[in-house]
Amino acid sequence: MSQDAAPTSPTAMTDAELAAHLAEVAGRLLLEVRASGVLSLKALGKAGDATANQFLVHALREQRPDDGLLSEEEKDNPERLAKGRVWIVDPVDGTREYGEERSDWAVHVGLAIDGVASVGAVALPGAGVVLRTDAPGTVPPAPERLRMVVSRTRPAREATEVAARIGAELVPMGSAGAKAMAVVRGEADIYLHSGGQYEWDSCAPVAVALAHGLHCSRIDGRELVYNQADVYMPDLLICRKEHAELVLGQVAAVGG
Repeated sequence: MSQDAAPTSPTAMTDAELAAHLAEVAGRLLLEVRASGVLSLKALGKAGDATANQFLVHALREQRPDDGLLSEEEKDNPERLAKGRVWIVDPVDGTREYGEERSDWAVHVGLAIDGVASVGAVALPGAGVVLRTDAPGTVPPAPERLRMVVSRTRPAREATEVAARIGAELVPMGSAGAKAMAVVRGEADIYLHSGGQYEWDSCAPVAVALAHGLHCSRIDGRELVYNQADVYMPDLLICRKEHAELVLGQVAAVGG
């Protein structure tokens, strides 16, 4: 191949293009691992996590060597705290759903800049979709009765009580990324979570939701801050901006 015909180097990609590309490729790798048919359900989750994580970590260190990195499947590194740009990834968000061959699992590739979820992509490989910050679409209008996505196994008390107060329909769903993207895609209207998460569970989804014009905050209205020494994040609210005041008010009323 001549030098003139060489493909565009990944280093020439914007951060958003890189995030989307890596999330999409990791999703395809995960589907291939699952389709191999040689792993038990328990082993499949471990193999999928390890495969996607190795790809994402090596690719990001190759393409953005000066940035920090935080992954659910990697030992934490304190040097990231001195970085203004930190990639926060979840190789398989919803390992259980992935292993059960459901569609409500995701791959998260997010970039926090000065603590703000600024760039990212969420791949939904089971649906063949990648949502990204550089290609925001229009969130479809809300129906007359609001829909709130909740855990399909452990719905949070605050979510169920708020849903009852505002007359919202509960929509059980798997991973955090799938729930957040359901709001982005207009399949739901509110994602209220109070059961505890980690930074990798929400960084990329929040970046994508913000790019689509949605409200994202803690359930008491405070801002979400990333790249902290303690990566535990107790709660999260993603919803349409016109519903934020209503939901936050009801959370306060039920003692969230």
